[in-house]
Amino acid sequence: MTQALVTTKLRAPRTRPILVARPRLRDALAAGEGRSLTLVSAPAGFGKTTLLGEWSEDRSEGSERSVAWLSLDETDNDPARFLSYLVGALRASEEGIGEGVLASLRSPESPPVEAVVGALLNELAGVPHDIAIVLDDYHLITSEPVHEATTFLIEHLPENVHLVVSGRTDPPLPLPKLRARNQMTEIRAADLRFTTEEASAFLKGVMGLALSAADVAALEEVTEGWVAALQLAALSMRDREDVSGFSSRLSPGATATSRTSWPRRSWNASPKA
Repeated sequence: MTQALVTTKLRAPRTRPILVARPRLRDALAAGEGRSLTLVSAPAGFGKTTLLGEWSEDRSEGSERSVAWLSLDETDNDPARFLSYLVGALRASEEGIGEGVLASLRSPESPPVEAVVGALLNELAGVPHDIAIVLDDYHLITSEPVHEATTFLIEHLPENVHLVVSGRTDPPLPLPKLRARNQMTEIRAADLRFTTEEASAFLKGVMGLALSAADVAALEEVTEGWVAALQLAALSMRDREDVSGFSSRLSPGATATSRTSWPRRSWNASPKA
């Protein structure tokens, strides 16, 4: 592969100036670092990328623990491209790693994928500190050879390397085996949903709404803590004078007629996460 890598794919997203503190999720991510894999799996709009971007930034600051970030897209279903980007992500924090791997991928006859991944794993084992590799948007990968490369990576990770896979669906990786061996941490939609306290911090601190505890509870209940839906609700309420009246019309106990103004169809156009 000779074309230049798109460097924006190798950077974690910038954290927003105002975020809702979610220590319970950070603790779950931290606890998972001692295992081979952390799986973050939930539909769009649950804040997966935002959470991992914030964790990545915190993990890299003031420590010897590095993070290699790769935002995947459909073009990464080509195994050589996937591996080139994986090496590129590692080289963004580990200077000089993977030179031989890149050379082999550029050769007219590339070696078997397992040989390439094996050579990279040997180099990673020699790094004197911990490394976390984040593969974001893994649901876009449909290539069996890429899944096989990722599986080989997981099953042979050195102790100083941890893999984080994030996506909207469970990937075809050896998840049952990892669960049985207690080598996987799972963060799912139920974990990513905002609690009432987090919803209050988001609606008041981030979205700037003056809401009562009852208003917050009503919105948290009707959206089931889904971040994207909370944001849509908050945007709908910003220019309304009767905020409490509007939130009451959204509550599960409201009549169907009184809830017609709620933009449910727009939930499908949720933010990337």
